[in-house]
Amino acid sequence: MKFQTREPESAAFPLAPMIDVVFLLLIFFIATMQFSQSERELNVSVPVAEEGADARQTVGELIVNVRDNGEVVVDHAVMTQEQLYSKLTRIAAVHKNQAIRIRGDGKVEYQKIVEVIDICQKAGIPNISFATQVQSKRK
Repeated sequence: MKFQTREPESAAFPLAPMIDVVFLLLIFFIATMQFSQSERELNVSVPVAEEGADARQTVGELIVNVRDNGEVVVDHAVMTQEQLYSKLTRIAAVHKNQAIRIRGDGKVEYQKIVEVIDICQKAGIPNISFATQVQSKRK
């Protein structure tokens, strides 16, 4: 008996689609990095601490800026307390453990910061942190 021998099919891996996916991921991460950095470029001078927290924004973290005149800014929009509460309530309904970072100017009244914390608590967001700068080392 004569058997036919077949050549096995080539096990080539298609690289073109994989390269496309890698470039799309790269573009996505670069774009999201730019958006997260834009919140830090607002005119807010956070207080200085010896043991300042890590300034990097975590994934999905919402930054609430409180300017020295008491204005609350989220996503480049000045908000009233009612607007902030509405926004945070909608976010809390979707993300149960939403992280909020409050960037309060060093010159803002403490009462304004407490009002923002209170709004976060009323909206159902307990995961709150505060932005600080690391104190520069003097020689």
